[in-house]
Amino acid sequence: MNKVFIIAEAGVNHNGSIELAKRLIDMAADAGADAVKFQTFKATTLVSQNAQKAQYQKENMNDGDDSQFNMLKKLELDLDTHKELISYCKTKNIMFLSTPFDNDSIELLNDLELEIFKIPSGEITNLSYLRHIGKLNKKVILSTGMADIGEIEDALDILTQAGTQKENITVLHANTMYPTPMEDVNLKAMVTIGNTFDIAFGYSDHTLGIEVDIAAVAMGASCIEKHFTLDCTMEGPDHKASLEPDELKAMVKAIRNIELALGSSIKKPSKSEMPNMSVARKSIVAKTTIKKGGKLSEENITIKRPGNGINPMRWDEIVGTVATKDYAEDELI
Repeated sequence: MNKVFIIAEAGVNHNGSIELAKRLIDMAADAGADAVKFQTFKATTLVSQNAQKAQYQKENMNDGDDSQFNMLKKLELDLDTHKELISYCKTKNIMFLSTPFDNDSIELLNDLELEIFKIPSGEITNLSYLRHIGKLNKKVILSTGMADIGEIEDALDILTQAGTQKENITVLHANTMYPTPMEDVNLKAMVTIGNTFDIAFGYSDHTLGIEVDIAAVAMGASCIEKHFTLDCTMEGPDHKASLEPDELKAMVKAIRNIELALGSSIKKPSKSEMPNMSVARKSIVAKTTIKKGGKLSEENITIKRPGNGINPMRWDEIVGTVATKDYAEDELI
């Protein structure tokens, strides 16, 4: 029940190649992620012809073409490709997810019977889009990059009023700069989201490295999403801000270790440390030889290891009593 849901975000790092997409699925499954996520869109319904790339996309691609439309057109996945990738994910025992960026894509993914719908940060103010997903009454993961607390509240109201149960929604804190500067992560806001709305929360990460993801899990994140790629030097908008194979494996392993380390919240001796109690703790012992019938006092008893005798917390109870036998020096009372 406490298992963190790890989404390996392939996004558009397949570069339009189904073979590369399958290699990304292999990588996510091998790393131990719970799901691998792509993006579903039609460039013609997502952006206008004159829409410009984001600054980080211009810098990462450096191809002289500033058109967002031209970039996205090359990265579309058609219906048959979706079906093939879903089938391939089943053979690898990993969940297929994809983020829809328009209403047609929502319907396409619903027809493909996706269990979870991931809402990207850019759609958090898209009322008709949110209502469309809300009516499906599926599990929803909502990213909140660029949003303030009021916009998150509005989006949650739309989703729940449309028919999605609140307990089926997980809200991800996020920052949409690729890569995100550490000073802009604001990880405490993730907990604010959870507390404000009494809702499951997590983190969609665009920082370099994996330490923020580990910190998010330690702070209570139930879901982590992270971009990954086969090679950060590949041509494409998101490769440079993505994890490479060994880094993804390290992140998943670290998160699983943190899950174990977080424990039950009950403070008590652990199974592994129980044998150390008699070694590290102390008992009341004879400081000198004591004869039967003699009074036990602060002059003839003391406290030493091992800890398998009378607990030193009973010192006041023992001082002043009568020895019921002879004691040699250092003998447990």
